[in-house]
Amino acid sequence: MKIIILDRDGVINEDSDDFVKSPDEWIPLSGSLEAIARLNHAGFRVFVATNQSGVSRGYFSIDTLNKMHNKMQTLLQKHGGHVDGIFFCPHGPDDNCDCRKPKPGLYQQISQRSRAPLHQVPIIGDSLRDLQAAITVGANPILVRTGKGNKTLSSCPDELRDIPVYQNLSEAVDALLT
Repeated sequence: MKIIILDRDGVINEDSDDFVKSPDEWIPLSGSLEAIARLNHAGFRVFVATNQSGVSRGYFSIDTLNKMHNKMQTLLQKHGGHVDGIFFCPHGPDDNCDCRKPKPGLYQQISQRSRAPLHQVPIIGDSLRDLQAAITVGANPILVRTGKGNKTLSSCPDELRDIPVYQNLSEAVDALLT
């Protein structure tokens, strides 16, 4: 079975510099839910790996985060899709954990739980840290321009020279499935 790993904010749903703090603020990006359903139908197990430092900063609770993820799964079901696992880092940038991207801990957890090696697995993100963690585990990083993607592309052109770039998740999935 093939697996794919997606970042959440800026890839699946709208991002916010003020954090996505509630289910009401969790708004899917156009075409993202349909893209995940297409991945499911093509035989991919879809995992989400997301930094959620808003928990440690006190902006929202684990319970609220779970409600956001329940909303995502409910909306995905309406499109015939689902996410097989959601892995998140609740720590802040100064907590020195091993799960906050760009460290590879979340991806390693997915590999262990799914019993799948990450070599050549597509990992789609909108920030440099998503891609750096993907490179660390030997995966295939892919950048989308949604969320922080355009800013990432303009601020790090040399680091991204050999990384595929797509307008959004739907376009990236089109490329993967052809």
